[in-house]
Amino acid sequence: MKGIILAGGAGSRLYPLTLVASKQLQPVYDKPMVYYPLTVLLASNIREICLISTPHDLPRFRQLLGDGSAWGVSIEYREQANPEGIAQAFLIAESFIAGERVALILGDNIFSGGDAFPRAVAEFHGGATVFAYHVHDPQRYGVVEFDAAGRAISLEEKPAQPKSNYAVPGVYLYDEHVVARTRALRPSARGELEITDLNKTYLAVGQLQVIRLSRGFAWLDAGTSTSLHEASSYVQTIEKRQGVKIGCPEEAALRRGFLQLPAFDALVAKMPNCEYRDYLLSVAAEIRRVGLEQA
Repeated sequence: MKGIILAGGAGSRLYPLTLVASKQLQPVYDKPMVYYPLTVLLASNIREICLISTPHDLPRFRQLLGDGSAWGVSIEYREQANPEGIAQAFLIAESFIAGERVALILGDNIFSGGDAFPRAVAEFHGGATVFAYHVHDPQRYGVVEFDAAGRAISLEEKPAQPKSNYAVPGVYLYDEHVVARTRALRPSARGELEITDLNKTYLAVGQLQVIRLSRGFAWLDAGTSTSLHEASSYVQTIEKRQGVKIGCPEEAALRRGFLQLPAFDALVAKMPNCEYRDYLLSVAAEIRRVGLEQA
């Protein structure tokens, strides 16, 4: 399966921070925001990645992430000149997708806890898979309704009267037909190709799987100044308490076997002395002490 990170948009809700850098390049505690979705893809065993952003911001992403070879993966880049809906990503990245299965993750979504995404990718066989997360303000999101047996029966985008408290977070898995299905969509009233409308096409033919995320799972949307601060505070608290980092692509690449220890050591050796480098050194030391499977 291939992976797409959608990191476009104007970031107007984060003004004036986005006068300096793209929303997805803003720091979330100790890392650029884009590290978090990137790490989700690596941890899910996805090695071919396409990042979509604005023509203005793409050079900065290239400077930060390069071609991905430092982490044993490949990263391509595509321009989104005008943001016209999340589903537009599949049309922009059609040549990258090349008729294969694909995962899409939003660049301003941060996830922590459990192995729901890696397991879903490993078990994906076709159709589409989305996730459901219980929130107190579902009217802000795409909302999924379940019947008494727990089956998804409807999807609505930002409904005024939500039929449930289950929102669909920004990770989606699709089969090889996703580009054709996207081409058949009509823009919504706000002129966008809605990801909820795409998901509805799979639901209508019984090919949409909805996985409810557990209470121990955390989903943070860092798209506003307040939520950005809350996300940073959350990451700092968890990292301090557990002694492990959230959103660390180097560690994910090592644990997935994309990097072997000698290459990992060489990568870390190029970093300046800092807390991030110290953490990666401790990861390597732990793996040498107890082995990759136990670490």
